[in-house]
Amino acid sequence: MEWDWVQIRRDLHQIPELGFQEWKTQAYLLDKLETLPKNRIEIQRWKTGLIVKVNGLDPKKRIGYRTDIDGLPIEEDTGLSYRSVHPGKMHACGHDIHMTIALGALYEIVNEPVADDVVFIFQPAEEGPGGAKPMLESSSFQKWQPDLLFALHIAPEYPVGTVAVKEGLLFANTSELFIDLVGKGGHAAYPHKSNDMVIALTQLVNQLQTIVSRNIDPLDHAVVSIGKIRAGSVQNSIAEEARLEGTIRTFQPETMALIKERIESIVKGIEYGFRCEATIDYGSNYYQVFNDEMLTKQFIELTTSLEDVTVQICTEAMTGEDFGYFLKEIPGFMFWLGANSRYGLHHRKLTPDEACIDTGIHVVTNYIRRKSEEGMQIRP
Repeated sequence: MEWDWVQIRRDLHQIPELGFQEWKTQAYLLDKLETLPKNRIEIQRWKTGLIVKVNGLDPKKRIGYRTDIDGLPIEEDTGLSYRSVHPGKMHACGHDIHMTIALGALYEIVNEPVADDVVFIFQPAEEGPGGAKPMLESSSFQKWQPDLLFALHIAPEYPVGTVAVKEGLLFANTSELFIDLVGKGGHAAYPHKSNDMVIALTQLVNQLQTIVSRNIDPLDHAVVSIGKIRAGSVQNSIAEEARLEGTIRTFQPETMALIKERIESIVKGIEYGFRCEATIDYGSNYYQVFNDEMLTKQFIELTTSLEDVTVQICTEAMTGEDFGYFLKEIPGFMFWLGANSRYGLHHRKLTPDEACIDTGIHVVTNYIRRKSEEGMQIRP
């Protein structure tokens, strides 16, 4: 039975779910997998995700492919007939496309098996709080741990038919940042009897912006951005509490450690100077995506030879992806897949061109077949 990839993508697009809440998504994927020959696949559930092994004809190694499955807490504004039916949630990062490509490659490998086992990983919670690290450490994953692992991410800025990739660093180390300040509130007419957390917060924001400019080597790359601040409840009252939310991004793990050290020193100074108490929460932390040099070179050579596919060498980006935790332990790589959308990732109007699904399936399937033809060899 042939599967309709566009319809599958649209079905998945309608049911976005947040990290570790992807129960409908898991059920939908299982329904599709149940139609495949039972003697060719084995399935393990892991929380709201799935690990699926397609049994090889004469396995010498395991080739792994990973997709993410969660959505974002964004209200969709695409006007599509198949828009999200979950208020306040959307597949605004293309994970519906990602899952469809994974199903497509899995379908192809099941129906025309390769020599080696192929493990398809449907990972939850990529957008947060992070599913890769706990999945990597689970007994379920370790039972079928691949010898090499690769993945893709759609890129709205590239046209359909384009694959963009590079050796080495692709995505940054990232950390969330939440800082809460608690002082003493009071009447706005008596500021001397209070410890104003609005003033403390503004001073903190200003000082945080000096970290990159005055503590990081100008030849290094780092970002400290504050995206949200909150303080006070009424115009004639001194704010007793204040909160900021932001993100830290670096190209080197050591730089991330340095920035956090400086944040903690600055916050201690704010506590002392404004007679308040502060707490710091770094939330979700993702490790850099670092592509294996030799495997990436081979992928570029193979993909360049495919019809209707254009390969570009891209630059590294400050985006984050918890796939980096997998690559820290398993050789592999991630690549960008052109999706030709006017709106970018995490935008409420993101509308990837569905033609990229066929390109993705074509590229992923061909790479798996090529790697299986090499026998035991992992790197060329």
